[in-house]
Amino acid sequence: MSTKLVIVCSRCGGLLLSNADQKTKACIYCGSRFIVNKAKKLATAKNALEASRILQQIKRKNKFNKTTIV
Repeated sequence: MSTKLVIVCSRCGGLLLSNADQKTKACIYCGSRFIVNKAKKLATAKNALEASRILQQIKRKNKFNKTTIV
């Protein structure tokens, strides 16, 4: 299993999960493609479950609402 990242889309600010060894990622919110290494990283996790929980915590803490970003 590879390390998981919680990253931010460089175009719309959407929060996404990615494998640390993944080169590019397509944003599920705006469709843009960006390089994972250059994306803003909010957290690192050992597995997908941990990454998902971290992502949920960040969204709750920041009252993340995708409709307010686009």
